[in-house]
Amino acid sequence: MRSPSERLGLLFAASCALNGAFVPAVAKLTTERADAWLVAAASTACAAVAGLVVLAARGELGRLTARPLAPRLIAIGALGTAAANLCFYFGASRTSAIVATLCLQIEPAYALLLTWLVLGHRPTPRRVGATALLLAGIALALGAGTLEASGGVWLLLATPLCWQLSHLIVLRGLAGTPAVVLSGARYFYGGLLLVALWAVGGGAAALPPRAELLPLLPLFAVQGCVLGLGGTLLWYQAIARLDLTRATSIVVPAIPLLSLAASFALLGEVATPRQWLGLGLTAGGIALFVTGPAAGATVAAGVPPASRR
Repeated sequence: MRSPSERLGLLFAASCALNGAFVPAVAKLTTERADAWLVAAASTACAAVAGLVVLAARGELGRLTARPLAPRLIAIGALGTAAANLCFYFGASRTSAIVATLCLQIEPAYALLLTWLVLGHRPTPRRVGATALLLAGIALALGAGTLEASGGVWLLLATPLCWQLSHLIVLRGLAGTPAVVLSGARYFYGGLLLVALWAVGGGAAALPPRAELLPLLPLFAVQGCVLGLGGTLLWYQAIARLDLTRATSIVVPAIPLLSLAASFALLGEVATPRQWLGLGLTAGGIALFVTGPAAGATVAAGVPPASRR
């Protein structure tokens, strides 16, 4: 019988998956109308402002620069937000929203390997089998031709690795830090870095005309505040109650099943039969993870150990 905390964790994980289902489609919308550098910097800056407002309202703004946490907070901002967003938005600009979604499904494999190597959570045969199904689904859905022809695919495949590395920094050095502080720090430091890189690279000189830029601002706000910061907070609450590999493998493979509707509604994209078959294999991986026992120790509710986006 599941505990109340575990049931709540599953609810947060489901909400995170629903939120994440719209991420690839909205990213494709914005990167088709603006440079990927601008999209990454602007949407992250919106999330950073929202995060700072929340921290200020709670009287916790000073924790962003408090020692000895600040270097680790900067590191998760650089990895989990700046590097991940650059890979994601540049990758999304070169592929379809459906392909972008499928590429991100490699994250459970990273989680399984890294938590074993770093945290000592030895994978069970069930989880190895579930991961094998997920990888087979990705390989089938994408096909060798897509992998060879698109550099965007490789950038998208690298995105979840940045997320998982940032999770490990939190697990090893920031456990006990409130979710809102971790989320605010990720977007504040990640946003600073992205805006600085965009400015140094001459991004301001390449801004689209005012008539094209203004309609994009609400999309940047939704992309950063709702899909970015909001999704991160939901993810924190999920992994406060579920172990990292299990939460990852519930949220990440569930997203493509939900995002097909979002991609069709926003972009008119329709999955091919091969992609549907690949998604079916990932669904099998989900079933194996969800019905299996938790692995490793979970963190007390309210003290999430890591974040996703």
